[in-house]
Amino acid sequence: MNSKRTARISQEVKREVSKILRDDLSDPRLSTEAMVSITDVEVTNDLSYADVYVSVLGDSKNKEDAMLALNQAKGYIKILIGERMRLRSMPEFRFKFDDSIERGAYMNKLIEETIAKDKKANENRQD
Repeated sequence: MNSKRTARISQEVKREVSKILRDDLSDPRLSTEAMVSITDVEVTNDLSYADVYVSVLGDSKNKEDAMLALNQAKGYIKILIGERMRLRSMPEFRFKFDDSIERGAYMNKLIEETIAKDKKANENRQD
């Protein structure tokens, strides 16, 4: 299948899953304490699977609860996307945890700490 078409479908699925999360799912595990967002979607070339990468900001219990809620709502999400998108076959959704935002925040924190230590060391040398 054409990779441009697969990329377009992936982006459209990402947009629709995000809308569904925001507007259609009323599971408290997805809306109360944890901030859940869709970071990426990769659809296979044969459109049989869609890997949906999910970022959850919160503690480990919030992350587990959010992933459980999404996996339980797979069928409902598939039905809603089937109504909104015109595809011959709808892919099966596989939700995967994406911790890249947290890793980025952690790396940013380390960089800021290193800069602060370096500044302090330079000030001590100049004195």
